[in-house]
Amino acid sequence: MRDKIRQFLKNKKQPILLLKHKGNTNPLYEWSKIRNPLRTAFNAFIINICKILPLGMKVSFLRFFLGIKIGKNVGIAPSTEIDPYYPELISIGDNVTIGWKVNILCHEFTQARIRFGRVNIGKNVLIGAFSLIRSGVSIGDNSVIAMDSFVNKDIPPSELWGGVPARRIRKLKEAI
Repeated sequence: MRDKIRQFLKNKKQPILLLKHKGNTNPLYEWSKIRNPLRTAFNAFIINICKILPLGMKVSFLRFFLGIKIGKNVGIAPSTEIDPYYPELISIGDNVTIGWKVNILCHEFTQARIRFGRVNIGKNVLIGAFSLIRSGVSIGDNSVIAMDSFVNKDIPPSELWGGVPARRIRKLKEAI
């Protein structure tokens, strides 16, 4: 399983990896086969430390220790939850604002599958508070995600999306 994940990490063009779950147990019991438990614990520790750091240090820690690609002038609320398994699958463009208690996921466990996906957030994006970004999603440049939204598919550039699941509300002519 880890070999397939390593190949996925090396292939930058493949947005999603689905692995079938084998056996009669809950796939969550196999989480230690997905990533070294010490690395996952380290990632979780850094994510929690970042919740109390000033913004500049927070972005530096996320870049250096977790490998998240983060552009310039990015604001990330203190309570933002970042996936502890593979945070290096997250890419955030310049001038992005990520609101309070936003969850950014790069993995999902279901009864039959384990899903990994890259999350690409474009430039000049606003993600409203309490939103959840699903693994394998790209958010286009100049887009806005309304508060409390579930983003489960790609968002085109310059659009306002919101709801559960997120739907297009309108095209944006200029930044909000």
